[in-house]
Amino acid sequence: CPLHPCERGRLRLSLRVPQGGSGRDPRDPEWASYKLGIFICLNCSGIHRNLPGISKVKSLRLDFWESSLIEFMKNHGNLCAKAKYEAKVPPYYYIPRACDCLVLKQQWIRAKYEREEFLATRDYQDPCSREGCLWKLGKGRRQFQKRQFLLSAKEGVMMYYSKSKCQKTVISVETLNAMFQVEKIGHIHGLQITYITDGQTRNLFVYHESGKEIVDWFNAIRAARYYYLRTTFPSVPEPELIPKITRNFVKEGYMEKTGPKHKEAFKVRWFCLDSQERNLMYFKNPLDAFAQGQVYIGRRSEGYEVRGDLPQGVWVKKRKPAITLVTPMREFVFLCENDKRQKEWIDALNGVITQL
Repeated sequence: CPLHPCERGRLRLSLRVPQGGSGRDPRDPEWASYKLGIFICLNCSGIHRNLPGISKVKSLRLDFWESSLIEFMKNHGNLCAKAKYEAKVPPYYYIPRACDCLVLKQQWIRAKYEREEFLATRDYQDPCSREGCLWKLGKGRRQFQKRQFLLSAKEGVMMYYSKSKCQKTVISVETLNAMFQVEKIGHIHGLQITYITDGQTRNLFVYHESGKEIVDWFNAIRAARYYYLRTTFPSVPEPELIPKITRNFVKEGYMEKTGPKHKEAFKVRWFCLDSQERNLMYFKNPLDAFAQGQVYIGRRSEGYEVRGDLPQGVWVKKRKPAITLVTPMREFVFLCENDKRQKEWIDALNGVITQL
């Protein structure tokens, strides 16, 4: 399994594994591809079943294992498969985790085992440029429109054209970021692209009908970002650069916000916490192109603090869990839907405040 490359299941093939048990983690490698010789989790087993010519799946607990298959699995395993199928994974290529969306996992597995993109014998070319069409959410969030996009790592820009193809928007790779947002966009291949323009974060929401195409675009953006970081910061070790290629928001969701005097009416806003930029942005709607405002989150030593209550002297009618974000300039007051959401936001904000 690309997410769990362990060999724990190896011994289970030669032992009688007890049935039942409701406490098992679906991410545990309790399945196997007996054609590839690897142990996989329940989530990945479904993807492997859709590759009948490449992979064949059995359960370690439920299926009968012939002696020849047990011997085959003993002589192979995840480490052997990794050495073969992941011999030349580019440093910028995103390897999905358990929490990532389905299309990332599907295309990672297909890239490895079906297309064999990372074999040692493959002459892999970095996608220094890419051109094609993506469906982009238009103004007013009314509908998605087909637009031509162009990415050039060499020139350090990404561009997209208007309907007439005569107007183009130029985006610097320096501030470019991309993250999959399946639920927010409402499409299984939904991708959110962000960049800085005139000092503001600009959001683009795009998708493509093809899972391979949208993941290729995502990794092309990562390749361009990697090229930029590698050439701009040549002395920085690669393990420090990789996490800065692209990033997800640490936390997103609705909270209620009041004004600077704490007497204004609370209004529901969509918040996004970007730990790398140390920014808490808020939007009227999740799919807005620009934020209504943002709050810089500094360090505790600089006077930043988050508390799970209201500021002294402030009273609100709504009995909802509160958060007070203390900054050197003012105190921001938010209301959460419930105690669980309050704790999640406090933990996320404290994580940014305490990071170096």
